[in-house]
Amino acid sequence: MATLFSRIAAGEIPSYKVAADDKYFAFLDINPVQPGHTLVIPRREIDNIFDLTADEYADLQRFAHKVAKAIEATVPCRKIGVAVIGLEVPHAHIHLIPITNEGDMDFNKKKTLPAEQMEKLAADIAANFNKA
Repeated sequence: MATLFSRIAAGEIPSYKVAADDKYFAFLDINPVQPGHTLVIPRREIDNIFDLTADEYADLQRFAHKVAKAIEATVPCRKIGVAVIGLEVPHAHIHLIPITNEGDMDFNKKKTLPAEQMEKLAADIAANFNKA
């Protein structure tokens, strides 16, 4: 059975998509720790990010880099924080989080944002992704 993230990448479950290609997919976290919190996944189902091949891992990081630059161009922040936790969904993923201070990456303080705000963030990040 496909993972939740595979189903999102396949379009079976709605998401706030910000970027995609044939191997990778990026979408807003529906319970972000900060507005613009984005998840970047390989389309290939794999639980542990370090079980990707070296080439896949490098390509995923390159894709995440471009997504991070798009987030940075969209959301006012000092940096884009990066986390690989991946215990809640058995599908490798990178968290990209706009931060101004270290406390902005507190995963115990998740937010719920209005759909309109999520849609605008996704559209704006996607537009900046496509500019690069």
